[in-house]
Parts: sequence; structure tokens; C-alpha cells
Amino acid sequence: MQIRNFSIIAHIDHGKSTLADRLMQATKAVSAREAKAQLLDDMDIERERGITIKASAVNEGLEIIPVINKIDLPSARCDEVAMEIEQVLGFPAEDAILVSAKTGQGIPELLAAICEKFPPPRASAIKQTRALIFDAQYDDYRGVIVYCRVMDGTLKLGDKIRMMGTGRVFQITDMGKRTPKPVRIKSASAGEPCFLVAAIRTLADVRIGDTITLDIDPAAEALPGYKPPVQVVFCDFYPATDSESKGSDFEGLREAIEKLSLNDSSFTFIPVHSEALGFGFRCGFLGLLHMEIIQERLEREFNTEVVQTAPTVTYKVKLRDGTLIEISNPADLPDAGTFEEVHEPICKVDIIVPNNNIGPIMKLCTDRRGIFKSQQAIGETRQMMTWEIPLAEIIYDFYDKLKAMTSGYGTMDYEITEFRYNDLVKCDILINGDRVEALAMICHRQNAEYRGRLLLKKLQKQINRHQFEIPLQAAIGGKIIARETIKAFRKDVTAKCYGGDVSRKRKLLDKQREGKKKMKSVGRVEIPQEAFMAVLDQSEE
Repeated sequence: MQIRNFSIIAHIDHGKSTLADRLMQATKAVSAREAKAQLLDDMDIERERGITIKASAVNEGLEIIPVINKIDLPSARCDEVAMEIEQVLGFPAEDAILVSAKTGQGIPELLAAICEKFPPPRASAIKQTRALIFDAQYDDYRGVIVYCRVMDGTLKLGDKIRMMGTGRVFQITDMGKRTPKPVRIKSASAGEPCFLVAAIRTLADVRIGDTITLDIDPAAEALPGYKPPVQVVFCDFYPATDSESKGSDFEGLREAIEKLSLNDSSFTFIPVHSEALGFGFRCGFLGLLHMEIIQERLEREFNTEVVQTAPTVTYKVKLRDGTLIEISNPADLPDAGTFEEVHEPICKVDIIVPNNNIGPIMKLCTDRRGIFKSQQAIGETRQMMTWEIPLAEIIYDFYDKLKAMTSGYGTMDYEITEFRYNDLVKCDILINGDRVEALAMICHRQNAEYRGRLLLKKLQKQINRHQFEIPLQAAIGGKIIARETIKAFRKDVTAKCYGGDVSRKRKLLDKQREGKKKMKSVGRVEIPQEAFMAVLDQSEE
């Protein structure tokens, strides 16, 4: 038996799942009767969006095999793409394997290259058993199911295992392997992935990246584990509830987030409280798509309705004593005068676009405070531009606009390179005179008035009219920089006042005005979820 551990890395809609289907059929992992499209994408949301949310097996290895997929399409440009791979990534063009995951062409050659070029799992480094936990999921009947890869020694059914990170001891009652369907096994040796059931009832007992060893002969050192992922986008999740059942729904949201975090350790959460929305959680994500997927999984898999605030990024604030603090919520920015500088994350953004779309994309990047760095040709029809753009300017709708401007042919990649000082301010939003911290935003001083006024116009359309007039204001510190007004419902109190002196009508109108003023002072403005998401769209309507 030849064991090879590898992963398929490609862009969205480049055929990763279909290629995995053909490889599993070619290796007899699934029969023709069991085979179906996107076999590994077992979540509804994966099939609907055409994306693979999380891997179903461990990823490790340094060797790379370039593969050109979808060669069966009439528009395939095999030779041109192979030359682009050589120019951009450095792999010889002749080494690229031509594959059609749809028809199966090239699959035998790809399997042969995998066996030839990819190294087998390393031999056990020590005699003691060590296994690395790479995934976990919660089952109401079996408890926490742990997915791991055995690195040293052997794990067997009935072994007493110890979690080296927590020190907890459990006994394996069931173990198996995904092929991709679950198959029970009695043991797993070095290099083999497997899943374990050991009556683990508490979510806190399992940590992704922890090391499993045997209780009777434990290893002296744990495996290096994973480098913790860095969250770059943050937003708040609150239970979408009425006032009568807010407490129970908050606990339901907490339980759902804890279970989901066990299955996806790349996002973090801490409890927060908002005057407008009550108790919720401040969550960190790898990106905007990751945030959207987490929200949909909470609603679909755990039947939890959530109110989501607009996403923000992490800022570094230099205080007057020279210390740096990190904030991920605009409401946490200290008062003006208590800090010296605000540093924002800057991204190096590589954008590949067709030649005829260069002008609009350059304007898009410039409008987002981008700094042009370089440009180079990628083949005869495409160019790669490199920009420096603040992360806060690209996490909203930048990618959508890029795709729209290039008819879907544009693509981008970005990485955070540094935190850089800029003239940033906190723009507060006041509704009926009360600051709504969930709507606060940090933006450049030059754009603050424009961004504030644009948001107020959107809020004006999202918030329903009340029995009293609602002022909407944007402010920097104590200075109001923009204002809009939601007009009140008004009853015609003079409808039954026929004839007589004009003072009678004036008296009725004055009485109505006083009533509106009193109602405004004690009335509460109901803010829908759409209002909190209005800050996402930066375009004018």
C-alpha cells in the first residue's frame, strides 16, 4: 500500500472538487454507484456556492505538481497557461500535466506523478505514539469526534490516550477512516489519518493542533502543531430575538458558536454587549467570505438567527506614553487627545486583469487609497498589477467590483505587509441623539464627511418612520459633520376643525407639536438589521 498525503490548491471554480472525484474513482475509493458530483462537498452551502469550505483530510507536503484543468473546454489555452505558470511560478511549462476532471483525461498520468514525486510519510521519529489533531466535530450521541494524523507509533482500538495540551485521559471506543465514506478500523500507523471516538463530552477537552499520546507510555514532547491563524476581519454576532426570549437565545448562540469553533478553529469569539443589540459575540475571521460562511452555517446547521454588524479590521493605536494597543472595534478607539497615532493594516495586492480593463481597475484602486507599485505582462492578453491598499478598503465590495469590471476574468491575491500611520478618525453615528456603537466606523479624515453622509442616507431608507421625528447625525468627537432626518408620521388634527378663528387650528397644531416633542424624548427607535449592514455598501445609489 502506497500512502501519499497531498492537497489540491486552486482558485474558486477551477475544478478542485471534480478533480478530487476523479482521483477517488481512479483509486477505487468509491464505486461507480456511490459516485456523485462534488463528493467531498457534503454541506448544502458548498454545493450552492460552488466552493469547498474546509478540507476533509490533512494537508502537508512541499512538492508541487502543476496541473492545468478543464482542457476539454473549447476556450482552453493549454500552451499559453503553461507558459504563464512558468513565468509566474517558476515551474517548467513542460512539467504541467494536462487534465480534464470532467472527462477523466490525464487522471492516470496525474496519479503516477503523485506516487513518483510526492514523498511517502516519514518513518516514526520516536517509539512513543504521537498523533496530531487537525479537525473535530460534535455529535449529540457520540460526543466530540476527533480527526487526527498519526505521526509516530500506532493508535489502536481500546487504547487509553492523553491529550498533551489539556492533560485529559480518554479511552478509544471507536475509530475509523474516511475513504471518503466512514470505514471502521482497528489501528492506524504512522502517516495514516483517522478519526477517534472516546466519550469526549466537553468541547474544551479538544484543541486543534494538540498532540495525542498513549497514557501508559507518553511522549516527552508534543508535536509542533499548527501556527495559529491570524484573523484580519472582525464583526459582532447578536441573537435575532425579541425581548421575551433574549437570554435563552443568547445561550443558544453561545452553544452554536462553541460547536462551530470546534469544527473551524480559524475564527475566534469573545462576549460583548451593545446598548442597541444586547449581548452577543465579537468574532474574528480570515476574510469576508469566511465571515459570510460562518453566518450561514450558524443559521443552517444550528437553526440560529443572528444579527451581524458591519465588518472591521484591526488597528494599532499609539498612546501618549508610547505603548501600542490593538483594537478591532471602532467603539474601542480611545477619546481624542488620549492617543497620538492610529496605524492601519496595509496589504500588498496583486491583481491580474485583461489588458482592456486596466484603466477602470486603476481608478478603482486609486479611489480606495491605493498606491501603485508595479506592473508586468502575464502572457499576451493579461497584466499583473501590484498595489498597496489599506485592508479596510478591500474587505467590503472590492472583489465584487473587480469581478464586475472585468466580466469575471479579473483575480486578486493580497497579504498584510505592515501597519502604517494615517490620518484616521472615528466617525460616530447618532440616532435620535444616542450614539450607536455598532454603527461607528474608522475612516480617513478626508473621506469622513462623505462616508458619514452616505451612511446616513442609507439609514434614512432602512429605518422605519416613527410617531416622532428622528434626527440622524454623523460626528467626529463633538463636531457634527452630517445630518439627515426621518420625518414623523403626522395626523391631521385640524381635519374636524371647520371654520372659526385661525387660532383654534394653531392651538391644535401647538398641542400636537408638544406631544411629538415629549414622545421624542421617551420614544425608542427600532433599528432593523439592514441598517447595521448598510455601512457595507460604499457606492452611491
